[in-house]
Amino acid sequence: MIAFITNPDTWLALLTLTVLEIVLGIDNLVFLAITSSRLPPAQQPLARKIGLLLALGLRVGLLATLTVIAKLTTPIMTVGDFALSWRDIVLGVGGIYLIYKGADEIHETIEGPAEKEGGRAPAKLLPVILQIMALDLVFSLDSIITAVGMTDNLPVMIIAIVIAILVMIFCAGAVSGFIERHQTVKMLALAFLLLVGTALVADAAHFHIPRGYLYFAICFSIMVESLNIWAHRNSQKRTKSG
Repeated sequence: MIAFITNPDTWLALLTLTVLEIVLGIDNLVFLAITSSRLPPAQQPLARKIGLLLALGLRVGLLATLTVIAKLTTPIMTVGDFALSWRDIVLGVGGIYLIYKGADEIHETIEGPAEKEGGRAPAKLLPVILQIMALDLVFSLDSIITAVGMTDNLPVMIIAIVIAILVMIFCAGAVSGFIERHQTVKMLALAFLLLVGTALVADAAHFHIPRGYLYFAICFSIMVESLNIWAHRNSQKRTKSG
């Protein structure tokens, strides 16, 4: 135990995996914000916390069965030069769902609830929690496989995932509130879901799109939108003072 704590390689692996999990959790935070926004305001924090904590259990369970993770990348069927694995199926289905979810939310945002009689009914707590769990598993699949490839130290992997989930729980409320207060940012977030969904489908087809490109695009867009919000507020202040 002492050797585990004092080993510099252990701390380096923990730091690397923790940063990896947090960075790869950005898209998960966006999905959390969009999905939980359909719930009544009082239930939204509860859904985010329960969904992420149950997702944490799923991640740790996967890590505890390393042989299962190894089999996820093992081809189960080959068509020509294309080898299909369970990882490809999970990423493909998750990507298609994200594209559907993003397109549906964009349609609802643009058309408004008046298009449907009475608008869209509020979501139920349990289905939202299950969505958060399922999509967290899809989002985290590659990072879990990467973690297994980087180190064989199970405690390090579990601690990194626990820290990342706690960071997500801590930040989820602020991210959700900001997205809901600014509709243009919400539209950017929905566009980000479409991008991530497309990237997951591409991964399932063995065409990898570096995530850094996606994160840079959305961060740059948010930075520009932040400048627009700042300029708008300054304009309103000048109008009031004048």
